[in-house]
Amino acid sequence: MKSPRRRAREFALQGLYQWQLSGNALPAIEAHLATTPGFGKMDAALFELLLRGAIEEAEDLQALIEPQLDRPYAGLSPVERAILLLAAFELKRHAAAPGKVVINEAIELAKSYGGTDGHKYVNGVLDKLAAVMRPAEVARPGGVRKPRKKEET
Repeated sequence: MKSPRRRAREFALQGLYQWQLSGNALPAIEAHLATTPGFGKMDAALFELLLRGAIEEAEDLQALIEPQLDRPYAGLSPVERAILLLAAFELKRHAAAPGKVVINEAIELAKSYGGTDGHKYVNGVLDKLAAVMRPAEVARPGGVRKPRKKEET
């Protein structure tokens, strides 16, 4: 069974996806999502924080994400962009959520809503982003996972 916080992240992801594709205003997106089954079973405060914050700070978040990418931001799927915006916002503004939780939740969203191996890409980008945004947390033992080095063949 999904936790209220997981549901909040899922609905925020759906809202960000809708915002990217439709360009609708936030109140219209929230009204549409409110008609979706399960909407009342989520953490409403977290949903509002994530959706509103990620949309309001999208430009700044994109600037933080882009240096971690191996391709143009516009070349990412709308789902990957939405997940990265959501997680970047949470890393930046939701200090109560441990970085490894933010990354794990983003990976789970990518597994559920993204392409076949999208979760691997999201994981790699967020590992690098966490090192930039939360360096003290990454450096702590048991902190955010560090990116794996490719093995030489």
